[in-house]
Amino acid sequence: MPDDAPGRPPADREEPVGQPVVRADPAVTGERAEEAVGFDPDDPESVAEAAETVRAFSENTVGAADNVYMLRGAAACAALVRGVGSYKEAVERAGGDVSVSFVRKWARVHDLPQAIRRHVARGDIAPTAAKHIARVSGVDRFDLAWAVVDADLTVREVRRMASEVDGTTSAAEALAERGIELGRVELSLPLEIYRELRRRAAIENREPGELVGEALEAYFAEESVTPE
Repeated sequence: MPDDAPGRPPADREEPVGQPVVRADPAVTGERAEEAVGFDPDDPESVAEAAETVRAFSENTVGAADNVYMLRGAAACAALVRGVGSYKEAVERAGGDVSVSFVRKWARVHDLPQAIRRHVARGDIAPTAAKHIARVSGVDRFDLAWAVVDADLTVREVRRMASEVDGTTSAAEALAERGIELGRVELSLPLEIYRELRRRAAIENREPGELVGEALEAYFAEESVTPE
């Protein structure tokens, strides 16, 4: 099944690599959205700017706590690689102490799905944790990301679990081994909806979560249908 098939979240970003979709959204970054800089891998001047940004990003550890700053550096890494065609050439263009490992790690962060990058920009997921989430692929990326958001995983825990995920062990299994259960979300509902949910669940002898799950499954299925 392809990653963008109905019912399955895409494993990678769908927007052009240089487009600051998340960083330019005021709902996510507030007034700093005006500072968002895009990098065009097809524009030589923009690629040159990306190279300068990558070098400055690698040398500036002061911004480590600034998630938006880190995402900008990741965007520059991704655009530079695409602009010059290889990690080796990207490192040469950036200069300084920039390494292939550095560029590769942050370029992969920029290639994370938008839903995950939005949580990084909001501060729900540390950029250093995002680097490890980006090491895995497919739905494992989402499972690790949502575990960070819901279970407050540390960067060290994410790193360890990302190392365990392979062809035989999934992120969900790695999480379960540590007693972390995916699928539990605390919701706040309008009082009228809450009353009706409780009433119907009691009448049908079912858990409220079952009814909510069915309703959301039907809603998402309807949303995935493209009108002709």
